[in-house]
Amino acid sequence: MEPHVNAQRLFDHATALKLHTGNLVNRSRLKKKCPSSTSEELQDCIQGTLSAWLATMPSKLDSELPSVLHCTIPENTEAVTPEEREELKVSVKIFLSEPDCSSIRNAVDMARSTLAVSQLDSVIIAPPPVLNGEIQTLIHLQPLWEELEGLVHSKKIAAIGTSDLDKSLLEQLYNWAQVKPSSNQVNLASCCVMPQDLTAFAKEFDIQLLTHNDSKELISAACFQEAVQESSKDLLVADWSLEWVLRYSIIVKSRGIIKSKGYIVHAKKCNSH
Repeated sequence: MEPHVNAQRLFDHATALKLHTGNLVNRSRLKKKCPSSTSEELQDCIQGTLSAWLATMPSKLDSELPSVLHCTIPENTEAVTPEEREELKVSVKIFLSEPDCSSIRNAVDMARSTLAVSQLDSVIIAPPPVLNGEIQTLIHLQPLWEELEGLVHSKKIAAIGTSDLDKSLLEQLYNWAQVKPSSNQVNLASCCVMPQDLTAFAKEFDIQLLTHNDSKELISAACFQEAVQESSKDLLVADWSLEWVLRYSIIVKSRGIIKSKGYIVHAKKCNSH
């Protein structure tokens, strides 16, 4: 039986997909062409990881098919050893597709177990896009932030930060929050120079301003489905949707170099039969 026939059987039966790209720093496949954007890189990684994983499937599947597909290539995965943990900083950014607080907890726990660390040094949250042209407000952020605060209290995260907040919203969050934001990412595509009011506020309250060039929607539903589709020609993917994407980087503190980086992706089947 050809691998893609098995792929369809697996995807037909499963209700969730957990995918880990492994360390992209030394993955030669990506060095052939440099992706033009984070979205393109992610799409490329999902397709490549799935293709490689499906190629390892035995021709005969067990009669008991899994409801959760754990898609990863073990030789690409590098866990952090206890001996080197002190030397490393593990930073994470979580991109939510929907405002589901349990996604934050799931993403953090999955990153901790995948990378073999008890605590993430910093987590930045990219809230889900606000629908119907509404403007993001503190009310949108509060439940997500409370979830992060709980993870700080339980020592799963050391520091938490935000993404794309203007001075007004950052100030509101800062004044309301129990655990204060330690950083705020600013998209340089939307402003070449940091706004002065934001810079002054961040300096006064010791919030680190970082820059990023991630698009508002890291990967569209269509691009995600296309990436899955391309990994195996016969897959039917219309009822699969992305819940969240977590991007991590592991940096050697003393030298400021990236030792490891990658994505962890969680998708679900919408209308499970």
